[in-house]
Amino acid sequence: MDIDLALLADAATVDASGKLNILGIFDRISASRFPAQHPHVALVLRFTASAKEAGGHSVEIHLSDPEGKEVLRLSGEISVAPGSGGAGGRAVVPQIINMERIVFPKPGRYAFDVSLDGEHKVSVPLFLHDTRPRGPVAQA
Repeated sequence: MDIDLALLADAATVDASGKLNILGIFDRISASRFPAQHPHVALVLRFTASAKEAGGHSVEIHLSDPEGKEVLRLSGEISVAPGSGGAGGRAVVPQIINMERIVFPKPGRYAFDVSLDGEHKVSVPLFLHDTRPRGPVAQA
């Protein structure tokens, strides 16, 4: 199994026909103080599998801070139905992981690392930009 699409968005849905709809793709957040809380992040993943990969697969997602410390860990399972591969012989399984009120302790580069069946597949970066003024503040 592979992951052929991985990104962060404001929102995403999968319609009845399996079409993935994505709104507001981003890779950076600005904050004027830290720790910073972001109201909503949708991690959008699209898994692809061959017919012989039908069945259950474990998925782990780790969010790490700029020093590599774990901020968040999610785990679950994805299931690929037998015979779900289309004309190309590959099943496409979109997944949306909605996360509310994530707290980011400091500015810098964060990463959502996604593993499938214990094997790292993709890293989705997220940059937290500090908008606080730098240097001396001008006096009026």
